[in-house]
Amino acid sequence: MPGYNIQFELSVEDLDLIETALMRNKLALTQESLKKRPDTAPEGGDVRQIHELLGRLHNQKAFYRPRAGAYISG
Repeated sequence: MPGYNIQFELSVEDLDLIETALMRNKLALTQESLKKRPDTAPEGGDVRQIHELLGRLHNQKAFYRPRAGAYISG
């Protein structure tokens, strides 16, 4: 049985494309669910899995912070 490749060579643009596709897919699934049952929140494991994966991608991003001094946002 073949093993998994644990080394990936993806660029920032590749990850942005993946993240955008996941967000669009999540939106489409949510809208479809709301058309069927407008009074309830979207159900199903697909929306939750996509949401959790988007969260993991977000948590791996390195946001800018200056090395010295206080960081003032805005």
